[in-house]
Amino acid sequence: MLYFPANSVRMVVKAATLPVDAVIFDLEDAVSLDDKETARILSRDYVSLIKSHGKQTFVRLNSLGTGLTMEDLKSVVVKGLDGVILAKTESKSDVIQLAKMLGPVEKRSSLKPKSVKIMPLIESARGVENSLDIATVSDRTLAVAFGAGDYYRDLGRDVTMISEEENELLYARSRIVNTARAAGIQAIDTPFLGSIADKVAFLGEVKLAVRLGFKGKQCVHPSQIEPINEFFSPRREDVNRAMRIVAAFDKAQERGLAAISFEGKMVDMMTYRQAKDLIATSQAIEKRLETATQLEQHVSISEIFAKP
Repeated sequence: MLYFPANSVRMVVKAATLPVDAVIFDLEDAVSLDDKETARILSRDYVSLIKSHGKQTFVRLNSLGTGLTMEDLKSVVVKGLDGVILAKTESKSDVIQLAKMLGPVEKRSSLKPKSVKIMPLIESARGVENSLDIATVSDRTLAVAFGAGDYYRDLGRDVTMISEEENELLYARSRIVNTARAAGIQAIDTPFLGSIADKVAFLGEVKLAVRLGFKGKQCVHPSQIEPINEFFSPRREDVNRAMRIVAAFDKAQERGLAAISFEGKMVDMMTYRQAKDLIATSQAIEKRLETATQLEQHVSISEIFAKP
């Protein structure tokens, strides 16, 4: 998921051509107060452009405490918008309030009820502790995301002083992943807070996110996309092995067996289900890639100036 400031036409055009699953128009931290209205207009006008290039479209809203959220929604809830990301979500009441705000805005834009999904962004100690309530209170919620920068500041720490191992963030990350799994939705990891030039630290963080169970990662620079895609996608050898496991276990079930020995290891129903999940993930990624290759990988002048 690629973030970019919603007041930059150049970055909007660039984002439409990049190999990401989702693009996030940022109305919050990346946009000054004076530029909020311009950012809303650009988000509204270019949602369809991003969508036409095969990307999911999200907008990060200003938090409820700013008093700017409804104005954001009135501008950006248009056809093609997949969801909104609520900055600094701290409780289930935040999600409930946002869901109530979305209803009339969807109706005014002639959208189907509950077509715009919610992704709460958890960025505080209170939000982490309330994460299960946040994740389960609304059927609009499709994922929960972690924002490490504000979370670390909430702990009273300087974000430039995070340790190489990032042990300070381990509890929050683990709780959010577990919460998402319990709620049956995805957990999306924080953008990398270090220097864009520090590729070693970045790759280490991506690998950690995969090991912990996150299903995706936010990023803020095009150079970070390829490594994220690589590490969050199943390896071909793992997919091939999963297919062999499924085939062998299906035959065993026909004979009434509940467990088998496969390549020197025991395979039971849990392993079988994991293999099927891996295959399904791989097939979904392949389908997205196939769709992306069929779309134009450049943005024409007519698209830039087309009316929504």
